[in-house]
Amino acid sequence: MSELILKAEKLDSADELAGLRARFVLDDGVYLDGNSLGALPVGVPGRVDDVVRRQWGELRIRSWEESGWWTAPERIGDRIAPLVGAAAGQIVVGDSTSVNVFKALVGAVRLAGDGRDEIVVDATTFPTDGYIAASAARLTGCELRPLDPAEVPGAVGPRTAAVLLNHVDYRTGRLHDLPSLTAAIHDAGALAVWDLCHSAGALPVGLDAHGVDLAVGCTYKYLNGGPGSPAYLYVRSDLQSRFDSPLPGWNSHADPFGMSPSYAPAPGALRGRVGTPDILSMLALEAALEVWDGISIDSVRAKSLALTDFFLECVSAYVPEGRVESLTPPAHAERGSQVALRCAEAGTVMKSLIEQGVVGDFRHPDVLRFGFTPLYVGFGDVERAARVLGEVLG
Repeated sequence: MSELILKAEKLDSADELAGLRARFVLDDGVYLDGNSLGALPVGVPGRVDDVVRRQWGELRIRSWEESGWWTAPERIGDRIAPLVGAAAGQIVVGDSTSVNVFKALVGAVRLAGDGRDEIVVDATTFPTDGYIAASAARLTGCELRPLDPAEVPGAVGPRTAAVLLNHVDYRTGRLHDLPSLTAAIHDAGALAVWDLCHSAGALPVGLDAHGVDLAVGCTYKYLNGGPGSPAYLYVRSDLQSRFDSPLPGWNSHADPFGMSPSYAPAPGALRGRVGTPDILSMLALEAALEVWDGISIDSVRAKSLALTDFFLECVSAYVPEGRVESLTPPAHAERGSQVALRCAEAGTVMKSLIEQGVVGDFRHPDVLRFGFTPLYVGFGDVERAARVLGEVLG
Protein backbone atom coordinates (compact mmCIF):
# COMPACT_ATOMS: atom_id res chain seq x y z
CA MET A 1 0.00 0.00 0.00
CA SER A 2 1.47 3.34 -1.06
CA GLU A 3 2.45 6.04 1.39
CA LEU A 4 -0.22 8.36 -0.05
CA ILE A 5 -2.97 5.79 0.43
CA LEU A 6 -1.93 5.43 4.07
CA LYS A 7 -1.88 9.21 4.45
CA ALA A 8 -5.37 9.44 2.96
CA GLU A 9 -6.66 6.86 5.44
CA LYS A 10 -5.13 8.78 8.33
CA LEU A 11 -6.61 12.07 7.14
CA ASP A 12 -10.04 10.51 6.66
CA SER A 13 -10.00 8.99 10.13
CA ALA A 14 -9.30 12.42 11.64
CA ASP A 15 -11.86 14.26 9.49
CA GLU A 16 -14.61 15.74 11.68
CA LEU A 17 -16.84 16.24 8.63
CA ALA A 18 -16.51 12.69 7.29
CA GLY A 19 -19.89 11.61 8.64
CA LEU A 20 -21.66 14.22 6.51
CA ARG A 21 -21.15 12.07 3.43
CA ALA A 22 -24.11 9.97 4.60
CA ARG A 23 -26.36 13.00 4.02
CA PHE A 24 -25.91 12.63 0.24
CA VAL A 25 -26.81 10.15 -2.49
CA LEU A 26 -23.47 8.95 -3.86
CA ASP A 27 -22.06 5.92 -5.67
CA ASP A 28 -18.69 4.18 -5.53
CA GLY A 29 -17.05 6.67 -7.88
CA VAL A 30 -15.22 9.89 -7.10
CA TYR A 31 -17.39 12.94 -7.69
CA LEU A 32 -15.29 16.09 -8.12
CA ASP A 33 -17.77 18.18 -10.09
CA GLY A 34 -19.70 19.76 -7.22
CA ASN A 35 -18.46 23.11 -8.50
CA SER A 36 -20.86 22.55 -11.43
CA LEU A 37 -23.65 20.52 -9.83
CA GLY A 38 -23.76 19.44 -6.20
CA ALA A 39 -24.74 15.92 -5.18
CA LEU A 40 -28.31 15.10 -4.15
CA PRO A 41 -28.99 15.37 -0.40
CA VAL A 42 -30.88 12.31 0.84
CA GLY A 43 -33.76 14.37 2.28
CA VAL A 44 -34.71 16.05 -0.98
CA PRO A 45 -36.69 13.29 -2.78
CA GLY A 46 -39.08 12.79 0.13
CA ARG A 47 -39.63 16.53 0.50
CA VAL A 48 -40.29 17.00 -3.21
CA ASP A 49 -42.72 14.08 -3.13
CA ASP A 50 -44.61 15.77 -0.29
CA VAL A 51 -44.66 19.09 -2.14
CA VAL A 52 -46.03 17.46 -5.29
CA ARG A 53 -48.46 14.96 -3.80
CA ARG A 54 -49.76 16.72 -0.69
CA GLN A 55 -49.06 20.42 -0.95
CA TRP A 56 -49.90 20.70 -4.64
CA GLY A 57 -51.99 17.56 -5.11
CA GLU A 58 -54.22 17.90 -2.05
CA LEU A 59 -54.01 21.44 -0.70
CA ARG A 60 -53.58 23.06 -4.09
CA ILE A 61 -54.05 26.85 -3.91
CA ARG A 62 -54.24 26.73 -0.12
CA SER A 63 -50.53 25.89 -0.01
CA TRP A 64 -49.55 29.46 -0.80
CA GLU A 65 -50.55 30.22 2.77
CA GLU A 66 -50.83 26.88 4.60
CA SER A 67 -47.57 25.40 3.23
CA GLY A 68 -45.64 28.65 3.31
CA TRP A 69 -45.15 28.96 -0.43
CA TRP A 70 -45.61 32.72 -0.42
CA THR A 71 -42.85 33.40 2.09
CA ALA A 72 -40.38 30.85 0.66
CA PRO A 73 -38.10 33.34 -1.16
CA GLU A 74 -37.18 35.29 1.96
CA ARG A 75 -37.36 32.28 4.31
CA ILE A 76 -34.87 30.33 2.22
CA GLY A 77 -32.80 33.47 1.81
CA ASP A 78 -32.43 33.58 5.57
CA ARG A 79 -31.13 29.99 5.50
CA ILE A 80 -28.47 30.95 2.98
CA ALA A 81 -27.50 34.13 4.85
CA PRO A 82 -25.23 32.54 7.51
CA LEU A 83 -23.32 30.68 4.79
CA VAL A 84 -22.28 33.97 3.18
CA GLY A 85 -21.88 36.01 6.34
CA ALA A 86 -25.10 37.99 6.19
CA ALA A 87 -27.72 38.83 8.78
CA ALA A 88 -31.32 37.86 8.13
CA GLY A 89 -33.56 40.00 5.96
CA GLN A 90 -31.03 40.79 3.23
CA ILE A 91 -31.33 37.84 0.83
CA VAL A 92 -34.21 36.85 -1.39
CA VAL A 93 -34.24 33.65 -3.44
CA GLY A 94 -35.64 33.42 -6.95
CA ASP A 95 -34.89 33.71 -10.66
CA SER A 96 -31.56 32.73 -12.22
CA THR A 97 -28.09 34.05 -11.46
CA SER A 98 -28.14 35.96 -14.74
CA VAL A 99 -31.40 37.71 -13.89
CA ASN A 100 -30.12 38.60 -10.44
CA VAL A 101 -26.86 39.96 -11.86
CA PHE A 102 -28.97 42.24 -14.04
CA LYS A 103 -31.07 43.41 -11.09
CA ALA A 104 -28.00 44.02 -8.93
CA LEU A 105 -25.92 45.80 -11.54
CA VAL A 106 -28.63 48.15 -12.83
CA GLY A 107 -29.77 48.72 -9.24
CA ALA A 108 -26.18 49.59 -8.28
CA VAL A 109 -25.89 52.14 -11.10
CA ARG A 110 -29.13 53.76 -9.96
CA LEU A 111 -27.86 53.85 -6.38
CA ALA A 112 -24.60 55.46 -7.49
CA GLY A 113 -26.44 58.50 -8.77
CA ASP A 114 -25.74 61.14 -11.39
CA GLY A 115 -22.29 61.80 -12.76
CA ARG A 116 -21.14 58.19 -12.65
CA ASP A 117 -21.27 56.63 -16.08
CA GLU A 118 -18.89 53.68 -15.95
CA ILE A 119 -19.44 50.01 -15.12
CA VAL A 120 -16.34 47.94 -14.42
CA VAL A 121 -16.61 44.20 -14.99
CA ASP A 122 -14.21 41.37 -14.24
CA ALA A 123 -12.48 40.71 -17.58
CA THR A 124 -12.01 37.04 -16.63
CA THR A 125 -15.63 36.56 -15.59
CA PHE A 126 -17.99 33.77 -16.54
CA PRO A 127 -19.27 34.89 -19.97
CA THR A 128 -22.89 35.49 -18.91
CA ASP A 129 -21.82 38.06 -16.32
CA GLY A 130 -20.02 39.89 -19.09
CA TYR A 131 -23.03 39.74 -21.39
CA ILE A 132 -25.32 41.06 -18.67
CA ALA A 133 -22.87 43.82 -17.75
CA ALA A 134 -22.68 44.92 -21.38
CA SER A 135 -26.47 45.02 -21.62
CA ALA A 136 -26.77 46.89 -18.32
CA ALA A 137 -24.24 49.44 -19.57
CA ARG A 138 -26.21 50.03 -22.76
CA LEU A 139 -29.48 50.39 -20.88
CA THR A 140 -28.08 52.81 -18.31
CA GLY A 141 -25.95 54.87 -20.71
CA CYS A 142 -22.73 53.73 -19.07
CA GLU A 143 -19.40 52.81 -20.57
CA LEU A 144 -18.35 49.21 -19.92
CA ARG A 145 -14.77 48.73 -18.78
CA PRO A 146 -13.42 45.16 -18.47
CA LEU A 147 -10.52 44.85 -16.04
CA ASP A 148 -8.58 42.12 -14.33
CA PRO A 149 -9.57 42.21 -10.63
CA ALA A 150 -5.99 43.09 -9.67
CA GLU A 151 -6.25 46.26 -11.76
CA VAL A 152 -9.43 47.51 -10.07
CA PRO A 153 -7.94 49.46 -7.12
CA GLY A 154 -5.81 51.62 -9.40
CA ALA A 155 -8.42 52.09 -12.08
CA VAL A 156 -11.74 52.96 -10.40
CA GLY A 157 -12.49 56.63 -9.95
CA PRO A 158 -15.13 59.38 -9.89
CA ARG A 159 -16.83 58.07 -13.04
CA THR A 160 -17.24 54.53 -11.72
CA ALA A 161 -20.78 53.63 -10.71
CA ALA A 162 -20.49 49.90 -10.05
CA VAL A 163 -17.96 47.09 -10.17
CA LEU A 164 -19.00 43.49 -10.84
CA LEU A 165 -16.48 40.89 -9.71
CA ASN A 166 -16.34 37.13 -9.21
CA HIS A 167 -15.26 36.00 -5.77
CA VAL A 168 -13.69 32.85 -7.27
CA ASP A 169 -12.63 32.57 -10.90
CA TYR A 170 -14.75 29.81 -12.44
CA ARG A 171 -11.96 28.61 -14.71
CA THR A 172 -8.82 28.70 -12.57
CA GLY A 173 -10.21 28.54 -9.04
CA ARG A 174 -8.42 31.74 -8.04
CA LEU A 175 -9.94 33.41 -4.96
CA HIS A 176 -10.01 37.18 -5.21
CA ASP A 177 -9.55 39.45 -2.19
CA LEU A 178 -13.14 40.50 -1.48
CA PRO A 179 -12.34 42.69 1.56
CA SER A 180 -9.61 44.80 -0.03
CA LEU A 181 -11.30 45.07 -3.43
CA THR A 182 -14.59 46.11 -1.83
CA ALA A 183 -12.74 48.74 0.21
CA ALA A 184 -11.01 50.08 -2.90
CA ILE A 185 -14.33 50.29 -4.76
CA HIS A 186 -15.90 52.17 -1.85
CA ASP A 187 -12.93 54.53 -1.64
CA ALA A 188 -13.75 55.51 -5.22
CA GLY A 189 -17.38 56.14 -4.26
CA ALA A 190 -18.68 53.21 -6.31
CA LEU A 191 -20.74 50.17 -5.40
CA ALA A 192 -19.39 46.62 -5.18
CA VAL A 193 -21.39 43.78 -6.71
CA TRP A 194 -20.02 40.28 -6.12
CA ASP A 195 -20.82 37.00 -7.86
CA LEU A 196 -20.55 34.25 -5.22
CA CYS A 197 -21.37 31.24 -7.40
CA HIS A 198 -18.07 29.47 -6.74
CA SER A 199 -17.60 30.48 -3.10
CA ALA A 200 -20.93 30.20 -1.26
CA GLY A 201 -20.93 26.93 0.65
CA ALA A 202 -17.21 26.39 0.16
CA LEU A 203 -15.56 29.20 2.11
CA PRO A 204 -16.37 32.20 4.32
CA VAL A 205 -17.58 35.26 2.42
CA GLY A 206 -18.34 37.89 5.04
CA LEU A 207 -20.80 40.07 3.13
CA ASP A 208 -21.85 42.11 6.15
CA ALA A 209 -18.42 42.28 7.74
CA HIS A 210 -16.83 43.70 4.61
CA GLY A 211 -19.65 46.06 3.64
CA VAL A 212 -20.50 44.47 0.30
CA ASP A 213 -23.31 46.40 -1.39
CA LEU A 214 -24.97 43.75 -3.51
CA ALA A 215 -24.24 40.12 -4.27
CA VAL A 216 -25.69 37.26 -6.27
CA GLY A 217 -25.11 33.55 -6.39
CA CYS A 218 -26.43 30.25 -7.67
CA THR A 219 -27.51 27.40 -5.39
CA TYR A 220 -26.81 24.29 -7.47
CA LYS A 221 -23.06 24.07 -6.87
CA TYR A 222 -21.75 23.89 -3.28
CA LEU A 223 -25.25 24.51 -1.88
CA ASN A 224 -26.52 21.33 -3.61
CA GLY A 225 -29.91 22.77 -4.55
CA GLY A 226 -30.34 20.72 -7.73
CA PRO A 227 -30.12 21.44 -11.46
CA GLY A 228 -31.46 24.88 -12.25
CA SER A 229 -32.33 25.61 -8.63
CA PRO A 230 -33.14 29.29 -8.06
CA ALA A 231 -30.42 31.82 -7.40
CA TYR A 232 -30.39 34.58 -4.78
CA LEU A 233 -29.89 38.32 -4.46
CA TYR A 234 -28.31 40.09 -1.48
CA VAL A 235 -29.05 43.77 -0.88
CA ARG A 236 -27.30 45.30 2.13
CA SER A 237 -29.86 46.43 4.68
CA ASP A 238 -29.05 50.15 4.61
CA LEU A 239 -29.41 50.24 0.81
CA GLN A 240 -32.74 48.46 0.62
CA SER A 241 -34.94 51.54 0.93
CA ARG A 242 -33.19 53.06 -2.12
CA PHE A 243 -32.75 49.88 -4.17
CA ASP A 244 -34.63 50.44 -7.44
CA SER A 245 -34.94 47.10 -9.22
CA PRO A 246 -35.04 47.25 -13.01
CA LEU A 247 -37.49 44.33 -12.94
CA PRO A 248 -40.43 45.38 -10.78
CA GLY A 249 -43.09 42.70 -10.57
CA TRP A 250 -46.27 42.01 -8.72
CA ASN A 251 -44.40 39.81 -6.24
CA SER A 252 -42.24 42.75 -5.16
CA HIS A 253 -45.13 45.19 -4.88
CA ALA A 254 -45.94 46.61 -1.45
CA ASP A 255 -49.52 45.41 -1.99
CA PRO A 256 -49.19 42.47 -4.38
CA PHE A 257 -52.87 41.60 -4.38
CA GLY A 258 -54.03 45.18 -4.73
CA MET A 259 -53.40 44.93 -8.48
CA SER A 260 -52.63 48.62 -8.72
CA PRO A 261 -51.60 49.97 -12.13
CA SER A 262 -48.81 51.92 -10.42
CA TYR A 263 -45.83 50.26 -8.76
CA ALA A 264 -44.86 50.74 -5.12
CA PRO A 265 -41.94 48.57 -3.98
CA ALA A 266 -42.20 46.31 -0.96
CA PRO A 267 -39.92 47.09 1.98
CA GLY A 268 -36.60 45.34 2.49
CA ALA A 269 -35.06 42.63 0.35
CA LEU A 270 -38.53 41.67 -0.89
CA ARG A 271 -38.22 44.31 -3.59
CA GLY A 272 -35.76 41.92 -5.25
CA ARG A 273 -38.62 39.56 -6.08
CA VAL A 274 -40.25 39.73 -9.51
CA GLY A 275 -42.89 37.18 -10.48
CA THR A 276 -44.41 33.99 -9.11
CA PRO A 277 -41.72 31.86 -7.42
CA ASP A 278 -40.73 28.51 -8.93
CA ILE A 279 -42.06 26.54 -5.98
CA LEU A 280 -40.99 22.99 -6.85
CA SER A 281 -37.29 23.82 -7.25
CA MET A 282 -37.49 26.43 -4.48
CA LEU A 283 -38.66 23.89 -1.91
CA ALA A 284 -36.20 21.26 -3.15
CA LEU A 285 -33.50 23.83 -2.39
CA GLU A 286 -34.93 24.44 1.06
CA ALA A 287 -34.72 20.72 1.83
CA ALA A 288 -31.17 20.58 0.47
CA LEU A 289 -30.05 23.39 2.76
CA GLU A 290 -30.94 21.28 5.80
CA VAL A 291 -27.66 19.39 5.34
CA TRP A 292 -25.95 22.53 6.66
CA ASP A 293 -27.58 22.31 10.08
CA GLY A 294 -24.88 22.42 12.73
CA ILE A 295 -22.00 22.90 10.28
CA SER A 296 -19.43 25.67 10.59
CA ILE A 297 -18.35 27.26 7.31
CA ASP A 298 -14.90 27.73 8.84
CA SER A 299 -14.53 23.96 9.29
CA VAL A 300 -15.67 23.50 5.69
CA ARG A 301 -13.00 25.92 4.54
CA ALA A 302 -10.31 24.18 6.56
CA LYS A 303 -11.17 20.84 4.99
CA SER A 304 -11.40 22.38 1.53
CA LEU A 305 -7.85 23.67 1.79
CA ALA A 306 -6.63 20.34 3.15
CA LEU A 307 -8.31 18.48 0.27
CA THR A 308 -6.86 20.71 -2.42
CA ASP A 309 -3.41 20.64 -0.79
CA PHE A 310 -3.50 16.84 -0.73
CA PHE A 311 -4.73 16.63 -4.32
CA LEU A 312 -1.85 18.78 -5.53
CA GLU A 313 0.55 16.62 -3.51
CA CYS A 314 -0.87 13.44 -5.06
CA VAL A 315 -0.84 14.89 -8.57
CA SER A 316 2.82 15.78 -8.14
CA ALA A 317 3.56 12.22 -7.04
CA TYR A 318 1.42 10.30 -9.56
CA VAL A 319 1.37 12.36 -12.76
CA PRO A 320 4.44 12.26 -15.01
CA GLU A 321 6.39 15.51 -14.90
CA GLY A 322 5.39 18.08 -17.48
CA ARG A 323 2.00 16.55 -18.32
CA VAL A 324 -0.09 19.01 -16.28
CA GLU A 325 0.30 22.53 -14.94
CA SER A 326 -1.77 23.89 -12.07
CA LEU A 327 -3.59 27.14 -12.85
CA THR A 328 -4.89 27.38 -9.29
CA PRO A 329 -2.76 29.54 -6.99
CA PRO A 330 -0.82 27.59 -4.35
CA ALA A 331 -1.40 30.24 -1.66
CA HIS A 332 -4.41 29.46 0.52
CA ALA A 333 -5.52 33.09 0.51
CA GLU A 334 -5.81 32.95 -3.28
CA ARG A 335 -7.44 29.53 -3.69
CA GLY A 336 -11.10 28.60 -3.87
CA SER A 337 -12.32 25.01 -3.56
CA GLN A 338 -11.25 23.69 -6.93
CA VAL A 339 -8.04 22.81 -8.73
CA ALA A 340 -7.66 23.60 -12.41
CA LEU A 341 -4.95 21.77 -14.34
CA ARG A 342 -3.80 22.74 -17.82
CA CYS A 343 -3.39 19.56 -19.83
CA ALA A 344 -2.93 18.71 -23.50
CA GLU A 345 -6.03 17.01 -24.96
CA ALA A 346 -7.89 17.83 -21.76
CA GLY A 347 -11.28 16.90 -23.23
CA THR A 348 -10.15 13.38 -24.09
CA VAL A 349 -8.40 13.02 -20.74
CA MET A 350 -11.53 13.97 -18.83
CA LYS A 351 -13.61 11.46 -20.80
CA SER A 352 -11.13 8.75 -19.81
CA LEU A 353 -11.29 9.80 -16.15
CA ILE A 354 -15.09 9.70 -16.16
CA GLU A 355 -15.05 6.24 -17.75
CA GLN A 356 -12.96 5.11 -14.77
CA GLY A 357 -15.28 6.64 -12.19
CA VAL A 358 -13.53 9.95 -11.55
CA VAL A 359 -15.88 12.78 -12.49
CA GLY A 360 -14.55 16.29 -13.00
CA ASP A 361 -15.10 18.56 -15.96
CA PHE A 362 -13.32 20.16 -18.90
CA ARG A 363 -13.12 23.78 -19.97
CA HIS A 364 -12.04 24.67 -23.50
CA PRO A 365 -9.38 24.44 -24.70
CA ASP A 366 -7.09 22.71 -22.23
CA VAL A 367 -8.34 22.88 -18.62
CA LEU A 368 -9.28 19.99 -16.33
CA ARG A 369 -11.37 21.22 -13.39
CA PHE A 370 -11.76 19.32 -10.14
CA GLY A 371 -14.14 20.69 -7.52
CA PHE A 372 -13.83 19.66 -3.88
CA THR A 373 -17.04 19.72 -1.86
CA PRO A 374 -15.95 19.14 1.75
CA LEU A 375 -19.36 17.85 2.85
CA TYR A 376 -19.01 14.65 0.84
CA VAL A 377 -15.50 14.42 -0.66
CA GLY A 378 -12.92 12.50 1.36
CA PHE A 379 -9.14 12.24 1.23
CA GLY A 380 -9.36 8.71 -0.15
CA ASP A 381 -11.38 10.14 -3.05
CA VAL A 382 -8.63 12.68 -3.65
CA GLU A 383 -5.86 10.09 -3.69
CA ARG A 384 -7.81 7.85 -6.05
CA ALA A 385 -8.57 10.70 -8.45
CA ALA A 386 -4.94 11.73 -8.71
CA ARG A 387 -3.81 8.11 -9.09
CA VAL A 388 -6.25 7.50 -11.96
CA LEU A 389 -5.17 10.78 -13.58
CA GLY A 390 -1.58 9.57 -13.38
CA GLU A 391 -2.54 6.27 -15.01
CA VAL A 392 -4.41 8.03 -17.83
CA LEU A 393 -1.46 10.32 -18.51
CA GLY A 394 1.25 7.74 -17.88
